[in-house]
Parts: sequence; C-alpha cells; structure tokens
Amino acid sequence: MNQVNMRNGGLYSGKVLKPTTQLQMSSGGGRGGTEDPNPGGMSNWGGNNDDNNNNNNDDDESMLDQLRNWLQSDEGKDDIRTYTVSLGLALLLRFLIIEPRYIPSLSMFPTFDVGDQLAVEKVTKRVKPLYRNEVVVFHPPESFREIMSDNYGVQSKKNKEALIKRIIAVEGDTVQVQGGKLYLNGEKQEEEFTNEDAAYEFGPVLVPPGNVLCFGDNRNHSLDGHIW
Repeated sequence: MNQVNMRNGGLYSGKVLKPTTQLQMSSGGGRGGTEDPNPGGMSNWGGNNDDNNNNNNDDDESMLDQLRNWLQSDEGKDDIRTYTVSLGLALLLRFLIIEPRYIPSLSMFPTFDVGDQLAVEKVTKRVKPLYRNEVVVFHPPESFREIMSDNYGVQSKKNKEALIKRIIAVEGDTVQVQGGKLYLNGEKQEEEFTNEDAAYEFGPVLVPPGNVLCFGDNRNHSLDGHIW
C-alpha cells in the first residue's frame, strides 16, 4: 500500500510502516504508557498559548528596538540619504527626461500593436522643431475631449489620455486626402508605414503657424486630426 504525503510544499510517496511503539491514551496522566498531550487535535506542542503570546510581544518589541537603533545609527542615516537621492533622481528622470508608456489601441498599427511598451523622451522637443513623419506623444486638444465626452461621458478617463500619432504636416503645409492617399503641398506621399488606404476624403487644409497635423498609421481606425 502506498501513501502520498504533503511536506514542504512537495509530494512524497512511500510505504506505510507499522509503528514500533504504541501510543497509549491516559486520562489521568498515569505511568502505564505515553500520554498524548493533545488528544483529538493538531496544534503546536511547543508550549501553551500564553507563553507563545508573550514571545510574540517580545519579538515585536525587539523588532521596534532594532528599527529605532538602525535609524539612529550612521549606517541607517547613510542608507536613508541614498534612498532619498535615488528616489529624487528617478522622479526627475520620469517627469523631465523620459517616461514609460504603453499602447492601448490599434490607432498606430502596424507600427505599434496593443500592449507595446515605449520609452518617451522629453528633451528633443525643447531643442529642435518637430518634423514630418515623427511619432509623438501629446495631450489631446479640447475638440478631442469634447468628442470623447459625447461618446463616453464627461468623467471618462479617456478624456485625459495622452495620444500617440504621427506628424504628417507642419506649419505652412497644405494637406489633402483624396482617393485614399495623402497629398502634401500637392504631392502624393508614399507612406509605407500605414496599414491601409484612407476610406475618407479630407481637405485641402492649411496648417496654421505653431501647429502640426497628426494622423494615426491605422488611418481608418484612428481618432486623429482628420476628425478634430
């Protein structure tokens, strides 16, 4: 006969062995046999509950003393200083230099798929102008928020989501979408990064000074500049 026992999270198998010593029950604690200290139950045989509670309180106090001593020690002060500097640098990188992002939709497919993770740097925009075909992350304009409010409600998180799109025109450019193709300043553009030809007509429009026009690479499934 085989028996499977649980031990330390694993399974072990072995034969059931006959006990060589018989454990006898004694109600009065007589000397005629070995007394079972816990008949009918499974618990810690190490001592009574009062002793265990006292030990736990001592352990808690000991841990508090150790923490207090560590905070007052030179080593603890050095560690806290190191953690503070590291956290400050991490926050500085996060808000001023680089920011992690993920792709939540198919508006930029096939360039980016849902779930793709990006590191968006924030320095370049401060030292050079934006250029055509550059992929950018930006906060949406008010017209976008109005559209999202009409469809998802005023309190929807989608109203404040940052967008990722591709710049297809900069200030002074004349843009038109005709026959599924993009025309920039009257010239047809070859866009190998798009998913399919556009199924809509747009323009011609002139991009005003200080502005850029952004489309998604998945032209027919992107809420972008041709709508707002």
